[in-house]
Amino acid sequence: MQTPQTLINLGNGLRFTESPRWRRDRLWFIDIHDNAIKSVSLAGDLRTELTLPFKPNGLGFMPDGSAVFSDALNLAMKRWDGAALHDLASLDGTAVFCLSDAITDAQGRTYVGDIGYNFWNPEASPVDTCVIARIDLDGSVAKAAGGLEFPNGMVVTPDGKTLIVAETNAFRLTAFDVASDGSLSIRRVFAQLPDGVQPDGICLDTEGAVWVANPAGNPAILRVREGGEVTDTIALEGHAYAVMLGGPEGRHLFICASASHDPAEIAANPSARILVTEVSVSGV
Repeated sequence: MQTPQTLINLGNGLRFTESPRWRRDRLWFIDIHDNAIKSVSLAGDLRTELTLPFKPNGLGFMPDGSAVFSDALNLAMKRWDGAALHDLASLDGTAVFCLSDAITDAQGRTYVGDIGYNFWNPEASPVDTCVIARIDLDGSVAKAAGGLEFPNGMVVTPDGKTLIVAETNAFRLTAFDVASDGSLSIRRVFAQLPDGVQPDGICLDTEGAVWVANPAGNPAILRVREGGEVTDTIALEGHAYAVMLGGPEGRHLFICASASHDPAEIAANPSARILVTEVSVSGV
């Protein structure tokens, strides 16, 4: 594995990057504190795809190519068809504080987690448990799972039958069976992570292993098999918040990094970077 190299950095106007998704020949991602969806090529060609009047999070793509993401603080999901922004769903009856990461499956169903506390209002009391909500193509909302501890990054296996979620405050990856109607069941521990690892964004490779971003320290990135075996690690200066496999052969590992996730620090001194390295096993 190569040492990660900087693809783009704060000199490109980045504030805080999350939810990286490889789509066709570009890495799409959300710049939460710049209120924007952006994309970049492997050559470092950065584009702002959409500027928004709110803090977005949790990026996915529907079968028709529409982008799906949240208005995180207003507990709403939006859909952008490339020309216009549409309301998809309101989650104010399901979630409590702030929407976290999300994933959209091959059927166009979007799963999104509730962080459980408000990054922008530390005085607000956190909730004891959090949910994963499911938004169907027609915008209907269902509580898919409850009792989680900060559900964060999510992946769905290529066969559509398993959803894996990073429970940040439980230091583990948790798996669910996915039924044909999108409902989740048979909750189980996919991997209990090493001490000090708080999983954030995750991605899946073709061997079924999960790459995990650990913003709590080093190793900043881990590759974990079901059961908890750690096969690879990457150390960084700063913190990793999300990862994605992509590139022409699916073996480029993209890393969303920053020195801090604190909104006040980001406003005063942003340090966001997107790093990239090559790995041996391609992404799904």
